[in-house]
Amino acid sequence: MPEPGDVRAVLAAARERTMARLASLEREFAGIVEAARGAGTDDEHDPEGATVAFERQHLADIDAALARLAEGSYGTCQACGRPIGAERLAARPAARTCIGCTRRR
Repeated sequence: MPEPGDVRAVLAAARERTMARLASLEREFAGIVEAARGAGTDDEHDPEGATVAFERQHLADIDAALARLAEGSYGTCQACGRPIGAERLAARPAARTCIGCTRRR
C-alpha cells in the first residue's frame, strides 16, 4: 500500500480538481437558470443534470477516503475487511471495496 502522505497528496489533488469542476459546472448551471427565467419550465427533468450530481458524489467519495485515511482504515475493504489491492488504489484512490467485492455487487 502507498505511504499515507502519498495517498493524502493524491486525494487532495483529486479533491481540488473536483472542486474546480464542480464550481465551473455550478456557474454554468446558474447561467442556464438565469437565461431560462421566464421561459416555460419542464418540471419532469432535473435541471441540475447528472454531471453536477456525479461531481458532488465524487467529492463525497474523496472526502470519505480522506476520513478513512485519518482514522487508519484506508485501504481496507468496507465489505469484507480484506486489504484493497495497490493497483486498485492507484487507479481509484477513493475506492471503498476490493476488486472481488466490487465484482460481486
